[in-house]
Amino acid sequence: MKKRTILNTQMGPVIALVANLAMAFVYYSIARVEFLLENWDLFSADLTFAHLCRMFGGGFMFDRTAIVYTHMLYILMMLFPLLIKETPLYHRICKWLFVVVNAITLVANLADSVYFPYTSRRTTTSVFQEFDNENNLGGIFLTEVVNHWYLVLLAIVVVWLMWKLYVMPRTQRTDYPTLRQRWKFAGWYTLFLAAAVPLCIGGARGGLGTGIRPITINNANQYVDRPVECGLVLNTPFALLRTIGKSVFVVPDYYKSQDELQRVFTPIHIPSPTHAFQKKNVVILIVESFGREYIGALNKDLEGGKYKGYTPNVDKLVRKSRVYKYSFCNGRKSIDGMPSVLCGIPMFVEPFVLTPASMNSYTSIAGILGKEGYETAFFHGANRGSMGFLAFANKTGFQEYYGRQDYDADSRFGGDKDFDGNWGIWDEPFLQYWCAKIGELRQPFMTALFTVSSHHPFEVPEQYRGVFKEGKVPIHKCIRYTDMAIGKFFENASKQPWFKNTIFVMTSDHTNQSCHAEYETDLGLFASPIIIYDPSGEVQPGMQDAVAQQIDIMPTVLGILGYDKPYLSFGCDLMSTPAEDTYAVNYLNGTYQYVKDGYVLQFDGQKTKAVYALSDRLMKHNLAGKVSQQQQMEREIKAIIQQYMQRMVNDKLMPDP
Repeated sequence: MKKRTILNTQMGPVIALVANLAMAFVYYSIARVEFLLENWDLFSADLTFAHLCRMFGGGFMFDRTAIVYTHMLYILMMLFPLLIKETPLYHRICKWLFVVVNAITLVANLADSVYFPYTSRRTTTSVFQEFDNENNLGGIFLTEVVNHWYLVLLAIVVVWLMWKLYVMPRTQRTDYPTLRQRWKFAGWYTLFLAAAVPLCIGGARGGLGTGIRPITINNANQYVDRPVECGLVLNTPFALLRTIGKSVFVVPDYYKSQDELQRVFTPIHIPSPTHAFQKKNVVILIVESFGREYIGALNKDLEGGKYKGYTPNVDKLVRKSRVYKYSFCNGRKSIDGMPSVLCGIPMFVEPFVLTPASMNSYTSIAGILGKEGYETAFFHGANRGSMGFLAFANKTGFQEYYGRQDYDADSRFGGDKDFDGNWGIWDEPFLQYWCAKIGELRQPFMTALFTVSSHHPFEVPEQYRGVFKEGKVPIHKCIRYTDMAIGKFFENASKQPWFKNTIFVMTSDHTNQSCHAEYETDLGLFASPIIIYDPSGEVQPGMQDAVAQQIDIMPTVLGILGYDKPYLSFGCDLMSTPAEDTYAVNYLNGTYQYVKDGYVLQFDGQKTKAVYALSDRLMKHNLAGKVSQQQQMEREIKAIIQQYMQRMVNDKLMPDP
């Protein structure tokens, strides 16, 4: 005689369903603990047990939504009100469905914990567009699997526990032989299913109260002290599900009057140059992951003044260039850097090039100068089309594009033996190729190059593995290598006839691995160099007590040249803008950061969350409500956001004709 338990009764499927869904919450919690530990350096600063509980408590709401969405079919199958389904085979199918769904969501969370340090945000559906032109992801993925073997082991153990701990109903349809019993079963399960519907709706929306809107990624901000902490509150399945088919840009109504909005901020520049247009060459170098932290000459006060950095060649360049006390990138991904540096368009909400607004009419410094008779060319050592850069270059007015295949076809260089095996041609030979191809351009020219070597999986060429040794973090040896490549480029370029008639600008696309607390803050994550070098000496070198950002590069270069036609950029001309009026803006996990006048203001779209002095490099002292500049900063960031959203939605990224 078989042992009778509640699982053998009519309530068996309900009890099993509740127990298994409860265990799903445990699996999400395990993933969140792993996420915290994997990214401990980003979350541990001033972390208290109370704050950790608050974030984990907030995470429960997002887990609940993700679990409801991913288990809808499972819930329906378990509560389907027909007794005919109560068989061992049917419940084995339900078990497989439960385990497979939760295994997928677990792996998504674990994998995102590895990717998070590079983006500082949970992965959304834009990732599928971001990498849809790459054919090397398999190798990168396998490398990470090897490097993070412990996560593979954790996934195996947790999935095994899912299988072993799964609660299986023991209800049998043969135990209900009469028609009355079967109708009673159907009646009860119809009620259970009816009760589950509003519960699932509430779980998916984040609540059933009057006026509650479905929770979004931005709701995570109510549980955190810093925007980067949203990554710990959220989970990856939620971030993916909540961004499927969603409108990226929503126009706020901070300013009812367009005239008032224009007075506070407009991205349309109407230059009044002090000199005639000079057709100097323009060379822009965008260096992969080359954060400000790595450059010794820009960190003379770090480590008590003893910090040397990893860039002796760039240090020499800094000493003869115009640089800025505070300088920032406008995004956290390579595809954010391109429109910021070349078009003056920052990243708000999602990478611009992955949104419908990328189909708008807009241009870049290449498109503008191309109309002034410049020859323009973009260089990227990866495969043609990688990261969508070829399409972007064509869209924004570059006349020529040179990638890995073009390098291979040039008999003067080493061909595919210089391929790094992952992303593209090593920086040293490709920068020399760039220098050679620049010499073939007709003056005046405008050219930009995006490097590849200072990138995950953080390798250097075989011949340099004993030269550029491991640093405190894996990227340091790559930074040393790329710095050497940059030094050789400038050494060769300085011998060319076009050199002294050229404006050079160097920046990074974004930042990367850090080992200093100052660069792990919400603002430090965006600290990138902005270096302007004019060999003719017309642009005076030296450290400027001002704020600079990537979106300033286009207006600043156009200002140096004396360009006099209207154009759009959300940045400013650093040459003509007073230091106290320079600013920077970026976006992280639903929070806009606005840097100006010695402070950084964090604004969540509705209200100011925090204000920090720039001198407070660890961002420990929230001065919200205590500084006189706050009100004006709020007015300005609201105007920037509204202008951005309006122009994206209404295809207004060019000056009116």
